[in-house]
Amino acid sequence: MEYWNSTLGSGFILMGILKDSGSPELLCVIITVLYMLALTSNGLLLLVITVDSRLHVPMYFLLGQLSLMDLLFTSVVTPKALMDFLRSENTISFAGCALQMFLALMLGGAEDLLLAFMAYDRYVAICHPLNYMVFMRPRVCWLMVATAWILAYLNALGHTFYTMQYPFCKARNIRHLLCEIPPLLKLACADTSRYELLVYVTGVVFLLLPLSAIIASYALILFTVLHMPSNEGRQKALVTCSSHLTVVGMFYGAATFMYVLPSSLHSPKQDNIISVFYTVVTPALNPLIYTLRNKKVMGALRRVLGNYILPTHSTM
Repeated sequence: MEYWNSTLGSGFILMGILKDSGSPELLCVIITVLYMLALTSNGLLLLVITVDSRLHVPMYFLLGQLSLMDLLFTSVVTPKALMDFLRSENTISFAGCALQMFLALMLGGAEDLLLAFMAYDRYVAICHPLNYMVFMRPRVCWLMVATAWILAYLNALGHTFYTMQYPFCKARNIRHLLCEIPPLLKLACADTSRYELLVYVTGVVFLLLPLSAIIASYALILFTVLHMPSNEGRQKALVTCSSHLTVVGMFYGAATFMYVLPSSLHSPKQDNIISVFYTVVTPALNPLIYTLRNKKVMGALRRVLGNYILPTHSTM
């Protein structure tokens, strides 16, 4: 099989879900609406957490980091996919593909670890409330966030470098929404079996180990909640934890499908649907899931909008 020189101006062609769908225009509108929702909701949540001093506590600090990651993650993929469809131009350069892969892996990996730290935060808050500000003091929170970003950065850098050093065949079509490891390895003109095993192992480490920690945290939380004497306290704990578990289920389900399940169980159509789910749908829904049932955040949102928007209208 012939090779093509990817370093001399050649690139890839992203054959995303928009091109292969039965109603691409309708899907384009839906993805655009979801992207705008993700930008607005995550941006507002970040603003509220930053501005309102009542939310300057560990739980909302970590939630702000989640919103930042979601905002960046969806912006790495969605604008290019929409612009490519509107311009009927689906090419991406070799360097652009490497950059997109690196950013997507880093942001996805950081979010994966952050969700585990958020579960630990809820465990401490519910099971050890008297020691909460000791276990979750600012230094510990910053260490958690730094750990998530640094480990994700190193993992993404290694995988991006190793994936892009393979020789690729003349067929440049990536049947996927974005540059990711599984669809790119299908274009490689070399034996990738050992590297696929490495991808599987890192997928287990980055996905299943944090997921196991989350499950353990919530098992202990459930045990504690069931023994709470107050119905009001039990209800409040369950509402907070159900929001987090919903987000965990959406994120880990999609990521596990892409990076842990064997490649024989994948199909381009399924992979495209899953990729839209965790790059577009999840970032749009996460802030809504966390805020709509949270009285503190909704109250802070009303205060911030009242202070920054209503005065502006009243002076016009």
